[in-house]
Amino acid sequence: INLSSATDALDHYVDILTEGQSIGLEQLLASDFTQKSQGASIKTNNRSEVIDFLKKQKGEKLNCKTSTEIIEASTNYAIAKVTMQFEGFTKSDLVTLINESGVWKVTASVTSYQ
Repeated sequence: INLSSATDALDHYVDILTEGQSIGLEQLLASDFTQKSQGASIKTNNRSEVIDFLKKQKGEKLNCKTSTEIIEASTNYAIAKVTMQFEGFTKSDLVTLINESGVWKVTASVTSYQ
């Protein structure tokens, strides 16, 4: 997998979430990755919990329209928004990415539902 830019890493992250891909999952998520989901209450998942969940979703394609936007970017850091439009609700994911020695990784995800 190509993780040489924030855009490449973000595209791969979206493929993992929406297309059920699991190749490069461990490489993509930083060692200190966390995921927070805001619904009726806030739930926090650590890296291993997210990896286990996504591996179980392997091959599962989500029926949604997805868009991405890099909100802010520098040489070693980026913040992006991933919007997944499902029938009846929207899932928004704010994603933080960092450049670790030329390899971009996802360090955090904050998810909300509308």
